[in-house]
Amino acid sequence: MKALGLGIDTGGTFTDAVLVELGSSRVVASAKAPTTRHDLADGIIAAVRRLPERERERVALVSLSTTLATNAIVEGKGAPTCLVMIGYDRGLLSAYRLERLLPIRDVIFVAGGHDASGREVQPLDEAALRTAVRSRLGTVAAYAVSGFFSVRNPAHELRAKEVIEAESGCPVACGHELSSELDCILRASTCALNASLMPLLRELMGALRRSLEQLGIRAPAMVVRGDGSLMSVEMALQRPVETILSGPAASVVGGLALVGGQDMLVIDVGGTTTDVAFVQRGLPRLSDAGAIVGGWRTLVRAVDTVSIGLGGDSEVYLARDGKLQVGPRRVLPLSYVAAQHPTVV
Repeated sequence: MKALGLGIDTGGTFTDAVLVELGSSRVVASAKAPTTRHDLADGIIAAVRRLPERERERVALVSLSTTLATNAIVEGKGAPTCLVMIGYDRGLLSAYRLERLLPIRDVIFVAGGHDASGREVQPLDEAALRTAVRSRLGTVAAYAVSGFFSVRNPAHELRAKEVIEAESGCPVACGHELSSELDCILRASTCALNASLMPLLRELMGALRRSLEQLGIRAPAMVVRGDGSLMSVEMALQRPVETILSGPAASVVGGLALVGGQDMLVIDVGGTTTDVAFVQRGLPRLSDAGAIVGGWRTLVRAVDTVSIGLGGDSEVYLARDGKLQVGPRRVLPLSYVAAQHPTVV
């Protein structure tokens, strides 16, 4: 018998599981269960356990796609993050209103940095950095570090990472590790989003590992990137921003496998977002300029997708101006509440 691949998709509302023959697109079995926000492992285990047990024993590869990163950005629910900007001219950023391009408001400007040739302009102010980090103990869950010309010389970013980890114990993302582009503002923005997602992806990867262990599945696990390719769990933990649009990318790849069309429009309506992507000449169109999610532009190469904070679970309410507003926040579906707690509805 052929080996099987186990695909798991953790969405905002449901967690789906499917068994597919490796080397073909034949679906052997599929199942779904509600996504359990309190512990994502519960939803994953529930979905996989609804697949035939005898078929689960043939799993040779596990692939996880998720809308967790996309939803967190769209809903503004990333982990509390502080952005450390080394060698940036704060006055220049303010003069040109470039700070509005940064997705977080807790920003520290630290002296240091290098020039375009990689030469040190001035030493890194470690004392100021330590003071700033200590003042945020218990209030910040992750840090992003961006040096003005760190792609030319990352020494100060790497040293700042060491200092922050020693002082706070929080995960730290460095801009030069995510992109080699000279666009320092977009690099800082991408780094900040990446840092805000690190605690969330750590939780998801932990849930995946616990789930597979409990289910007795020992196959290697991979994570779908935003461009539809796969990366290791270890890489996903360090570069979670590359999982943005992971769910929509998986939808595009799935659509191609099912339909095999040359040119088509793929629309994925989820609980939190609606994602629209184009397929041209049998290939998903990629955004070389960088994916845009929740209004924030990144330097992440991903499927060229429009993601709107409007889904099946979107909150409908009256805004302060009296106009009807839909999304981007999601609420528990009324149908789910009725099914689980019939006396409440």
